[in-house]
Amino acid sequence: MSDNKQLQNNKSPGRPKGSPNKATADVRAAIAAFASANVENMGDWLNAIDSPEKKLDLFLRAIEYHIPKLARQDITGEIKHEHNIYSWME
Repeated sequence: MSDNKQLQNNKSPGRPKGSPNKATADVRAAIAAFASANVENMGDWLNAIDSPEKKLDLFLRAIEYHIPKLARQDITGEIKHEHNIYSWME
């Protein structure tokens, strides 16, 4: 990359890194408003579905927005047991 192009990239106009995108924030706010306004209707909508599998699938997909999925964590390392598990019996 030329020095001139690097200078242009460092001084480019636009939103700063890490700042939220206004369009995305507006869409999320609209979805939140729609969900809040229709909380009471959710049970009726789910009860109108005949298939238990479809009903459960829609319910689980909807609660993802309320209870976020946990990220998987891998724990590595050696475990050392220094305490006797049965020491309380002595």
